[in-house]
Amino acid sequence: MNGRQSVKKIILLTATLNSFLTPFMGSSVNVALPSIAAEMNMDAVSMSMITTLYLLATAVCMVPAGKFADLHGRKKVFQAGSFIYLLASLVCSMASSPFMLFAGRILQGIGSAMVMSTGMAIISSVFPQGERGRALGINSASVYAGLTLGPFLGGWLTQTTGWRSIFLIHLPVGLTILVLLFLFLKNEEWNEQEKSHKTDISGTLLYGLFLIFIMSGFSTLPQWKGYVMITAGIIFFFLFFSNELHHPSPIIDMSLFRENKVFTFSSLAALINYSATHAIVFLLSLYLQYIKQFSPRQTGMIILTQPLMMAIISPFAGALADRINANKLSSAGMAVSAAGLFLFTFFNDQTSTGLIISNLILVGIGFGLFISPNTAAVMASVGKKHYGVASSLLGTMRLLGQMFSLGIAMMIIAVFLGKVKIQPSGHAALLKSMHVSFIVFALLSVAGIFAALIRNRHAGNNDAAGTSATP
Repeated sequence: MNGRQSVKKIILLTATLNSFLTPFMGSSVNVALPSIAAEMNMDAVSMSMITTLYLLATAVCMVPAGKFADLHGRKKVFQAGSFIYLLASLVCSMASSPFMLFAGRILQGIGSAMVMSTGMAIISSVFPQGERGRALGINSASVYAGLTLGPFLGGWLTQTTGWRSIFLIHLPVGLTILVLLFLFLKNEEWNEQEKSHKTDISGTLLYGLFLIFIMSGFSTLPQWKGYVMITAGIIFFFLFFSNELHHPSPIIDMSLFRENKVFTFSSLAALINYSATHAIVFLLSLYLQYIKQFSPRQTGMIILTQPLMMAIISPFAGALADRINANKLSSAGMAVSAAGLFLFTFFNDQTSTGLIISNLILVGIGFGLFISPNTAAVMASVGKKHYGVASSLLGTMRLLGQMFSLGIAMMIIAVFLGKVKIQPSGHAALLKSMHVSFIVFALLSVAGIFAALIRNRHAGNNDAAGTSATP
């Protein structure tokens, strides 16, 4: 018993460390974007590609990686993803051109997809339902710990040793994860592999094309080619949907959406929530450094207050979700986030630092109340054989939301500022674009509350999301 408990702790530790690395990278790179752009002579839109390419690569590979893990073993995918992410971090640290940096970020996205698609599935497989909310809460707290430390350490590293050190700092943590996996968990496997030998290659390709065209088109709006790519993406989506309905072993089992309303609306709530909140760090990084004239280190210290509150709230929210209705708890969190997003629309060049921090705390509390209970509701609504795909779909909703969020922000910035470097003469336009962005995000968050309320009604009919799962 004690040996098994030790294994469970090591499994949680490796999953938690990987869950820490990816958001740490994202939040620290966001703070370093102006420095990277200055060294590599990038405009605002090219600068955003450093983040967008990573998210796109992760989103495209997430569900196929989760399905592959369900078929052939989650441990294999988790180990391979950890190694690829480590290698990609080294490539990014050595980048001598925007192209090399973009390539490294794409490779990071692939490794991240393999890790993220299996992390929650592994935890859900190892920990029974009475312990699962707490374990998922700890895992979520590590995400927010990465988001918390990312802006602070990223700003400090950028200012003292240069932006490349942000990628180099990942190497010792990544090596630690690989050592733990190979030395202590070499005989572990975390799923009952499906008895299927058919790989949905056509579905994988159509799924990837759908995401690539949709997100690439969205990021180039309002140019005419953006509408063409979005139209192509919609066509690929319907082709993908048709393929999944008829394939004997689809990468996405459509019955999860058709027959499981709790899963459907919980996933939709996650998509909307991330669409409404992810661009906060990106927009505030520009606002604080260009409008408020703060240094990267000062910017990082201010921004860290939001993920710090997430890290504090999330474990308690996850543990609470083991005892009370997780769906109602996550709905309340979304409402708190909506209030914070609305308050951002009043920020200007005279807004006090204290008010900025207070509002970040408010949004952090709302997000912390939402994410762990919503994740617990999703994983409780499906059977064990679907853990990999369910985890991947939830991760995909998160990444799609993050890309939609950045796409909305960049489209609005392009409308008000154009594809030019951000100069003092453009600060007023930048501030206006920030206000419009947060109005859109606040409205999105309100829509998410309605999706959560619909989910709650179905959860009430299914014993708070628990009885819809199939073995």
